[in-house]
Amino acid sequence: MAGEVFTLRCFEDNGLLKKVLEQPGQGRVLVVDAGGSDRCALVGGNLGALVEKNGWSGIVLNGCVRDLQELSELSVPVWAISSHPRRGSKHGAGEQQLPVDIAGVLVLPGDWCYADDDGIIVARQPLHR
Repeated sequence: MAGEVFTLRCFEDNGLLKKVLEQPGQGRVLVVDAGGSDRCALVGGNLGALVEKNGWSGIVLNGCVRDLQELSELSVPVWAISSHPRRGSKHGAGEQQLPVDIAGVLVLPGDWCYADDDGIIVARQPLHR
């Protein structure tokens, strides 16, 4: 996975996340600061399908996912800290395109995110040609 970063901050609420994923991804990577919550999942099979359908390169989620079988069948990766069967709320709370802290790494809108089976890196400029 590789792409320019679009950031989102939402805590236990995936309403705004869904709205963002319904927009054309243009090959970007959605980096979501969900506060590291392990009390519910923000992404499941339906939102994963939106990632694929709308041209996102993938998601890096500082939170949980559900529907692991469906997510594993996607052609785009979804990275998360864990899985949880309970859904998050859908009120639409959150903020987009602002700096987020993911596991101690400051990620800015417009950064570049690269990921493979060994891990994830973020760079201020594209590392590929």
